Amino acid sequence: MLNIHNLSVSFGGEYLFEEISFRLNAGNRVGLVGKNGAGKSTLLKLLAKDMQIDSGTIAVEKDVKIGFLRQDIDFQMGRTVLEEAYQAFEEIKVLESKIDDINHQLAERTDYESDSYNQLIVDLSDVSTHYEILGGYNYQGETEKILQGLGFQREDFDKKTETFSGGWRMRIELAKLLLQSNDVLLLDEPTNHLDIESIIWFEQFLNNYTGAVMIVSHDKMFLDNVTNRTIEISLGRIYDYNKPYSKYLVLRDEIRQQQLNAQKNQEKEIQQAERLIEKFRAKSTKASMAQSLIKKLDKIERIEVDEDDNSVMSLRFPVSVTPGKVVVEIENLSKAYGNKEVLNDINLLVERDSKTAFVGQNGQGKSTLAKIIVGELAYEGHLKLGHNVQIGYFAQNQAEYLDGNKTILDTMIDAANESNRSKVRDILGSFLFRGDEVEKYVKVLSGGERNRLALAKMLLQPFNVLVMDEPTNHLDIKSKNVLKQACLNFEGTLILVSHDRDFLQGLTNKVYEFKDKQIKEYLGDIDFYLEQRKVNDFRGIEKKEETKEDRPKEKNNQSFEEQKQLKSLKNKLSGLESEISSLEKEIKKIDHDLLMNYDATIAKPNFFDSYQAKKAKLEKHMEKWETLTMEIESSK
Repeated sequence: MLNIHNLSVSFGGEYLFEEISFRLNAGNRVGLVGKNGAGKSTLLKLLAKDMQIDSGTIAVEKDVKIGFLRQDIDFQMGRTVLEEAYQAFEEIKVLESKIDDINHQLAERTDYESDSYNQLIVDLSDVSTHYEILGGYNYQGETEKILQGLGFQREDFDKKTETFSGGWRMRIELAKLLLQSNDVLLLDEPTNHLDIESIIWFEQFLNNYTGAVMIVSHDKMFLDNVTNRTIEISLGRIYDYNKPYSKYLVLRDEIRQQQLNAQKNQEKEIQQAERLIEKFRAKSTKASMAQSLIKKLDKIERIEVDEDDNSVMSLRFPVSVTPGKVVVEIENLSKAYGNKEVLNDINLLVERDSKTAFVGQNGQGKSTLAKIIVGELAYEGHLKLGHNVQIGYFAQNQAEYLDGNKTILDTMIDAANESNRSKVRDILGSFLFRGDEVEKYVKVLSGGERNRLALAKMLLQPFNVLVMDEPTNHLDIKSKNVLKQACLNFEGTLILVSHDRDFLQGLTNKVYEFKDKQIKEYLGDIDFYLEQRKVNDFRGIEKKEETKEDRPKEKNNQSFEEQKQLKSLKNKLSGLESEISSLEKEIKKIDHDLLMNYDATIAKPNFFDSYQAKKAKLEKHMEKWETLTMEIESSK
């Protein structure tokens, strides 16, 4: 589909990456990883032709359609959610307009026998056929299904897009992309604004998608669940393996260790040869042997070890002054957006030095309460900040809080005061903005770089209460670890809104779950909360089915023998489903091997006989499964 050869891009005379090559085929689901600023978003922009390449080639097969989910989007004001989503069907909408126009002409005319009237009938038939082929009669239902999968309710469909936050507008853009029937999807941080339920739905969508996908993400679980290949950009080079992220990390570490061992062995051989050369040089009878060894040494191809970029930002949150014992006191607080109530009669007490997590699905009021605490939203009820409370706030969508037309340096200088203005460059350096990089405009920064800048800017203002709303969005994994350590070391009061379990683990001592306009307190860390909810992770909460206690109890009129027979049938069905699943995985792997390396795969002994036998066995199992299912239903 796409063939990238010797691609190079530089900024300010320095290469972001140089002469990288790879191929993207149908069925590839690539996780594009690397530290913030490594060039991940830039590579996606190059593939989408949003940017010009310095050198090299990007060859795209004929008629291949590429869809690109950008980090920054711009909506036309005045459209509803549905109207904006329908923009994905440009050709269908044009044909709809033509059909309406022809029908309007037919309704007004009475010259039924004329050639021009008959031509209109022919035109209507042709346009309607084309409309049907493009899915014109199904696109509205498909649009609603995708929007609901991404978390929208039916009552949201007719609301104007400008009434939604940036995160929800990003979901609309993602819906448009998924509706366009693209052959290649380029996704830049697609899960940043999705809740767990939507992420699970999106994973299923991508796993059923037959085209090629390239995803920039720092969500390890999402990458492991979706990708079958990882490309890492590091220090201008790429490392490409057909493994999901976690397996790739293990493999890359093993390869690097092998390279180190091989390099050590080679160094020993070289040192031995050099000692012999020095020894033989002194003797005239051995001079020819010395020359021979020198030539042999010159021909040795030196083993290189893959470089690892371990540079990370330096972060420490200093406490300004000690506040009173009670930091935030909330009584009977409610908040509504128009007719939609988000919080109802909330009571909350935040004490000094406490570490609190806000968790729950999107739209349940976590970010709303955080914004109320920092004074950004009006509300009903009572909220009182304690004595000497100074709040530092990290907003979820940094793009709305940073001026894109300012440089990094100007952003910091404007936020500084006389006492710390001289430290601006030192602070930027500790956040990996060094040298000429500080002259970059904010609008050209990646999402991760903007988050780093927002964190750096926070350090210019005094605070003793830190409120952070989804701070790990856009941050690479190493930066996440640095941020977590800084939060652990912070001696003030911490309020975190997050759905990242890895980040929250061991970080908080109190959890508030937001659900149905209320909050529920759990006195422990995130593991205690999940244990109380009887799940392993946040995904488990989203997928958790109603418990047996919640289900209406059905009267069982079956005899013991009938119940025994039903149980036996269910056990058989369970075993059969396990075999079917195993066979499907084997066949899927073979199909993937055929796609990736056809000649090597078919060269295996008795390949086709074995392949067909597996397919035949699967077909028989499916027939047996159908029979067993019918028996179970009739037994009930």
